[in-house]
Amino acid sequence: MIRRREIAIAAIVAVVVLPAPTVGDVGGCGKTATALDPNVFAHARKVLDCRRCSECGIANDRCKRACDTSAPSDTVVPATCHPLLHDGEVCLRALQAASCDDYATFVDDVAPSIPSECDFCRLPPEGGAP
Repeated sequence: MIRRREIAIAAIVAVVVLPAPTVGDVGGCGKTATALDPNVFAHARKVLDCRRCSECGIANDRCKRACDTSAPSDTVVPATCHPLLHDGEVCLRALQAASCDDYATFVDDVAPSIPSECDFCRLPPEGGAP
């Protein structure tokens, strides 16, 4: 009797656990990965920069270029980086949620900082794995 109960419990656990996704295979919901289009992302970032600069009262050169529809975007995704569409969406949400003080550092004319959500090209430490 106890043996049957153990087998039944093991079968239930197997049915629940075995169909689970493999490690690292989460978040896709059956979708294939879509590469981020650098031009579309650059345009979206330019529009967001203009809006956030206006909201935060930031009037530096980068903000002026962001609001100039004839000026190209300052955002460049290096050819060696291969971010996914989801990465770009996460970046834009992080920029939208940033405080005005933080945003001012992201659009600084001299040394703009990069939020970790927008750092698509992180390199592993020299001589080791990430």
